[in-house]
Amino acid sequence: QVQLVESGGGLVQTGGSLRLSCAASGRTFSIYSMGWFRQAPGKEREFVAVITWSGGSTYYADFVKGRFTISRDNATVYLQMNSLKPEDTAVYYCAARPNTGAFGSWGQGTQVTVSS
Repeated sequence: QVQLVESGGGLVQTGGSLRLSCAASGRTFSIYSMGWFRQAPGKEREFVAVITWSGGSTYYADFVKGRFTISRDNATVYLQMNSLKPEDTAVYYCAARPNTGAFGSWGQGTQVTVSS
């Protein structure tokens, strides 16, 4: 099992920045990639960004390209969020994906609120 704990959410004004952290523990050797997802009130959860555990390859949703950056340092994955917009308001979750299968380990989520 992989345990994930997010932190770094909060309230920020439009145009501001936040950095989210996701600390992984447990069977981290089984992780193939780590991703960030978000869920706004009344909406479905959506993909934000992903990074491979070994090579650091990244991929982003179109709506965050150029504004968000995913990175990894040891067993912690970060999501640097710049130029935040009110529509970025959501609970942000990190998730781990093993070599085969879908994202199966999830953190508890951290709230990001962007005021206009």
